[in-house]
Amino acid sequence: MDILYAVIPPAILSQIFVGLSRSVILFIVSSGLSLILGTLRIPNVAHGSLYMIGAFAAYTVSGFFADSSAGFWTALVLAPLFVALVSFISERALFRHLYEREHLMLLLLTFALSLIFSDLVKLTWGAEYKSVPVPAMFQGYVPLFGGMPFPTYNLFLLCVGPVVALLLWLLISRTKIGKIARAAAVDREMVGAVGINVSWVFAGVFVIGCFLAGLGGALVAPTISVTLGMDHSLIIEAFLIVIIGGLGNIWGALLGALIFGLTQSMGILIWPKFGIIFPYLAVVVVLIFRPRGLLKSTW
Repeated sequence: MDILYAVIPPAILSQIFVGLSRSVILFIVSSGLSLILGTLRIPNVAHGSLYMIGAFAAYTVSGFFADSSAGFWTALVLAPLFVALVSFISERALFRHLYEREHLMLLLLTFALSLIFSDLVKLTWGAEYKSVPVPAMFQGYVPLFGGMPFPTYNLFLLCVGPVVALLLWLLISRTKIGKIARAAAVDREMVGAVGINVSWVFAGVFVIGCFLAGLGGALVAPTISVTLGMDHSLIIEAFLIVIIGGLGNIWGALLGALIFGLTQSMGILIWPKFGIIFPYLAVVVVLIFRPRGLLKSTW
């Protein structure tokens, strides 16, 4: 580790780890979007709004606890579940009636839902900035690579990312619902013909994808100001990550999130005023050479 610290300047090494932390949030949200887009063929523009609802729900739940650690862990469970409940109601009331319609209609529906969710968030929580305290156990810094200080909470995020990726891979590749979802994405009529209720399979996939959006919002809440509009840039980034990673490919979403997070972090270090441009340039380069994505689409 000391050799790595000696070879790579501390400023660059620090930015790499900051970028990795950001990549974890991007991956968790993007993987949910990739799951929905790859299985249900729904371009869910409201995915970013669900991410925002997850962050606000985490703020509310954590506010009930004097102990920030207890509040954080409770919020990390309840906020994504609340988002999952909202998504389940939306899917049963609206989406399940439109799966056979054109993608444009689904796109318009999700766009309308994003506007509705934004207004509901404003009515419920107001327009003021909110903050979620970092739990006591994750406050402070840990020394890395020759003593480089790194936020403990960011280190926690770096541990969460691989766990979520592994669990998602197991769900999609090793469970019955994952195999049925993959089959239904290819031939819905054939799956229905063997007696499987495809509508409920799609509902389950949609809820899981939206749960991940809520989880991302709950995880990011202690690191940023929770406010209206936090969904706008996130949903653009999530769609780009899904596209460059490969439709429905969880590992592609992880790779795309790493590219996006690291190029953004390094861009801020190299050219702070225009650092936000770098990840989009990386997306352009990827699409020029790999227009179908870095990894193979799974559906």
